[in-house]
This record gives sequence, structure tokens and C-alpha cells, in this order.
Amino acid sequence: QVSLVESGGGLVQAGGSLRLSCVASGGTDSAYAMAWFRQGPGEERELIAAIGRKGWRTDYTDSVKGRFTISRDNAKNTVFLMMNSLKPEDTATYYCAARATTVDSTTYFGALNYPYWGQGTQVTVSS
Repeated sequence: QVSLVESGGGLVQAGGSLRLSCVASGGTDSAYAMAWFRQGPGEERELIAAIGRKGWRTDYTDSVKGRFTISRDNAKNTVFLMMNSLKPEDTATYYCAARATTVDSTTYFGALNYPYWGQGTQVTVSS
């Protein structure tokens, strides 16, 4: 069982930046593929970025490509989401998710592929 704790959310003006962190405990971080999801009010939870367990592969949804960067530091059991050029439509609760895997270069799509979740951190972008 792995526990995930997100931090780094907050209020930022459009065009600004935030860096989210997700610390994993209770498991071996390098054994997990990780992802960031977000969910706005009245919306479904959507995957925005995913990273393989060694960090060799990353994938992004189109709406954040070129603005967001997912990365990981396995020595610190931490996954990051650097968010630049933020827009009001990025406003949402952001969740970190994990899935155990033995494959180094695979990322996974869809919330159902991730059994472990953090509690979420709120990101609000003002116009």
C-alpha cells in the first residue's frame, strides 16, 4: 500500500507558474508509474500528465503540452508537476496517482488504471 501526499497548489494569476509535488510513502517509488490528474467543478477527472517508473517516458494531454512538465526524483520518492503559462481554465483540484508496474517505459491512461490516489491540492488561476 502506498500513500501519496500532494502539495504546492494555490492561487496564481494567469500567466504565472506553480510547481506541484507528490511524495510517496509505504512503497518503493521506482516501482510505480505515476500521473497527475485534475478535476474541475462539475467535470470528470482527467489525466493531464503521466510518467513511467524510471522517468524515461512522459505523456501529456494536448491542453497542457508545452506548458506543463512532469518529472520525478526516485531517490526522494517525489513526483513533480511544473506548470507554466497558467490559464484560468487550469483551475481545478489536482491529484497525484500511482500504479505498480514492472515495465520501465510504460505510462498508463485513465483513472481506472491507478489504484492509489492522493487527497488533491487546489489550483486556482485568476484572470
